[in-house]
Amino acid sequence: MAKYQVRKILVPMDGSKNSFRGLDTAIYLARQCGATLTGLFVMPIYPQSFMPITYDKKYLTKAAKEFMDNAKKRAAQNGIVFVGKTTIGKESSEIIDFAARNKFDIIVIGARGLGSVKEAFLGSVSHAVVHKSKIPVLVVK
Repeated sequence: MAKYQVRKILVPMDGSKNSFRGLDTAIYLARQCGATLTGLFVMPIYPQSFMPITYDKKYLTKAAKEFMDNAKKRAAQNGIVFVGKTTIGKESSEIIDFAARNKFDIIVIGARGLGSVKEAFLGSVSHAVVHKSKIPVLVVK
């Protein structure tokens, strides 16, 4: 039986407390496996009225840079390589497609992000990623 090795970890991030919990878990996992981290921020295509921030591309780009810089610093303090990426699209689809295209070994995602629409246990994005991803997904609550 082939040994499964985790070398590349994808961490979807939106700047929320839960996305940073996911990052902290991914940092721990990366230290155990010698893996690298990639943070992914997906900018929504259309304004979403349930988001607590105003949809403004310039604002979201600036906010994403700030929290990705913070994430990179947290990872570096633990000796982990972190690269931040930003894309535009439907959050769950972009995460799944990005993970597949770039051959990630696992996705580590916070249970809920910034949206105020919440499902019983998982946020709508993490719920969709768990059910549609072809690679393992670790959900952090």
